Amino acid sequence: MPDAAATSPSPDAKPARLASLDAYRGLIMLFMASAGFGLPQVAKQFPDSKLWAFLSYHTSHDPWIGGGAWDMIQPAFMFMVGVAVPFSLARRLADGQALGKQFLHVLWRSFVLVALAVFLASKGGKQTQFIFTNVLGQIGLGYAFLFLLAGRGWKVQAGALAGLAVATWSAFALHPLPPADFDYTKVAVKSDELADCVLPGLFAHWNKNANFASDFDQWFLGLFPTERRQLYNAGGYTTLNFVPSLITMILGLMVGERLRRNDSQQAKALWMVKVGAVCLALGLIAGWTICPIIKRIWTPSWAFFSGGIVLWMLALFYWVIDIRGWKAWSFPLVVVGMNSIAIYLMDQLLPGWFVEQLRIHFGRDLFKGDYGMVWQRLTVLVILWLICWWMYRRKLFLKI
Repeated sequence: MPDAAATSPSPDAKPARLASLDAYRGLIMLFMASAGFGLPQVAKQFPDSKLWAFLSYHTSHDPWIGGGAWDMIQPAFMFMVGVAVPFSLARRLADGQALGKQFLHVLWRSFVLVALAVFLASKGGKQTQFIFTNVLGQIGLGYAFLFLLAGRGWKVQAGALAGLAVATWSAFALHPLPPADFDYTKVAVKSDELADCVLPGLFAHWNKNANFASDFDQWFLGLFPTERRQLYNAGGYTTLNFVPSLITMILGLMVGERLRRNDSQQAKALWMVKVGAVCLALGLIAGWTICPIIKRIWTPSWAFFSGGIVLWMLALFYWVIDIRGWKAWSFPLVVVGMNSIAIYLMDQLLPGWFVEQLRIHFGRDLFKGDYGMVWQRLTVLVILWLICWWMYRRKLFLKI
């Protein structure tokens, strides 16, 4: 593979905006803001239905190993952060901004993202909750490292991917296991989760809340003032997830730099398909042999498995929108994709208020019935989209 610098466009030229990137980002955010369309709640009414079981699985988080469509939201979001970096840096260079000033902006952005994560985690609490598992916090913790890899060439970036994967695997695999009679219910593992979250043999090193990253949080989170009596995350998420999730963002960075090269669009799309296949194969092989595929602690196998899938999704969007030129259908997605931070914050803070206001003005029984939750989720989603559309028309874009 030739060095990227040999075929990259001039840094003095502002990069053209790819509609496929905004559309893909918009799809991710709309799917997230749908809250699963209320389908998991409705599925409980049809426990014997294979169709409803399928819909529920793909609109809710997997208990531990594996993951469906809903679990691809965060990898896709973080992947797109990496894709956007080369375009952002090129725009700033074209505006005459020195790399030193860009790095200061990166540090500021990282701080703001982590601060927003803590703010959102503290919602409804009696004091500040220093929790860093929110996707914004995870991006913020790794963003500066991602910036330092930009423009370093695919060999350095691929080396970083491999180094992160090996280091993360080693940290977990070499960490001592708890005693054989360890009571996992004391570390926030529910009794009905034991079959899914407590694994045998080598895979036991990745058991829920009894692993390297979880033990790290017992020390790290204990450094902050907290109202919680125990520091185990109910979902098994950990602060150190940001380290292996850098694999996902670096993969996005490599794709973004490839998209900025002067190769043909067909060559770029084919390259994405090939790299996606390699990542998917790596993830599956590792998941079957040395490291379970677990999204909640972002195992290396999960990083490559999910990375391959989200890369294929982007390749499809790129082919349909930028190569074939079928763009009109994607406008509703672009509207959201250009304000991803805005819709994320609104989705975290406002849905409950929206629902309460609708019930006040249209009746308390507005969302009652077997499919009431579906209509509630769809209504909130439409409201969020309309706000993004209003911001788009007035060229109001929330950026950090």
